[in-house]
Amino acid sequence: MDAPDLDDTTEIAEKPNAPIQERIDSVKTYNVGLIPGDGTGPEVAREGVKIMNAAAAKFGFKLNYTNYDFGGERYMRTGETLPDSAIEELRKQDALFLGAIGHPDVKPGILEVGILLKARFALDQYINLRPVKLYRAEDCPLKDKTPADVDFVVIRENTGGIYTGVGGVVQKGTPMEIATQVMVYGRPVVDRCMKYAYEYTRKRNRKKMLTLVHKSNVLTHCGDLWVRSHKEMGDAHYKDIKQDYNHVDACTMWFVKQPEWYDVIVTENLFGDIITDLAAIIQGGLGIAAGGNVNPEGVSMFEPMGGSAPKYTGKNVINPLAAIAAGGMLLDTLGEAKAASAVDKALTTALTGGKIKSLAAGKMGMGTTEVGDLVLSLLK
Repeated sequence: MDAPDLDDTTEIAEKPNAPIQERIDSVKTYNVGLIPGDGTGPEVAREGVKIMNAAAAKFGFKLNYTNYDFGGERYMRTGETLPDSAIEELRKQDALFLGAIGHPDVKPGILEVGILLKARFALDQYINLRPVKLYRAEDCPLKDKTPADVDFVVIRENTGGIYTGVGGVVQKGTPMEIATQVMVYGRPVVDRCMKYAYEYTRKRNRKKMLTLVHKSNVLTHCGDLWVRSHKEMGDAHYKDIKQDYNHVDACTMWFVKQPEWYDVIVTENLFGDIITDLAAIIQGGLGIAAGGNVNPEGVSMFEPMGGSAPKYTGKNVINPLAAIAAGGMLLDTLGEAKAASAVDKALTTALTGGKIKSLAAGKMGMGTTEVGDLVLSLLK
């Protein structure tokens, strides 16, 4: 990647009069693994990278990218999803940026398990972080809800539960077939997720309320573990944070009826997977929903939530705003909070300025590249 234009970069306070090359060399640099992926993934990733680069230039740091071709085309060509050697390469990055995974010519599950789940488990990305923010009222399907009403965060435990694959099938294909898949949680896995959620709630400093979502009235073993972790940790270390609880079925109801109740939600893997899709619709759809698979002590990966949308590939009609928001999350996790805030502000201004007519693919009133250019102009 080229060095940033110093005319458009914050001065380095420690060496304002240093020679130009020395000033360039002293700019902080982050290594980002780029996985454009399948379908429209490369198109939205390109716009996300464009905005991240502009933010880096504006705030005086650099992003160096390593491109990885993991996805459907590589799998069909080589039979590989995510080789073990690649995991070691990914560990050396400061963060990962993903376009989308999913190919119409590859059986569902192969790429998702072989790339996404493998990376998540191998890199111990034990937090799925999903901000849920409504940028403009007209995008919300809920009556009379405004951006002030839809502004919460879902923290989903990301490496345990049913997704670990504990279980099996016996007598498959017979009338007596039995299949099991077990929700498995150890106390350390629950506690580290809960600690992250409490710390995030404190840092967010909004309503200072952490809502646990589970089904403890029926899932009496795993549910009880989560409930005790929530209460014991809060009572011992986070007395400034209000403790709240919803059964998951009640949560889906209140998401729709009164989303303004929520601040930060913490939940287990399966329930989190389900309620974040509902949350995405509340904020306007998958075209604006961004998320991160986070290892607070390691390498995290950020992505738009909309999938590869292969029918729109190459048509310049897919919405890149979720990818741009994911890029902002990536910058924030790297510690570049000012740059992340500037990306969010530019995205907000782009959405409220009237030029973007819809968040749906093909109905934005602008092309994919043009939407990215609009955000870019507002960022600069």
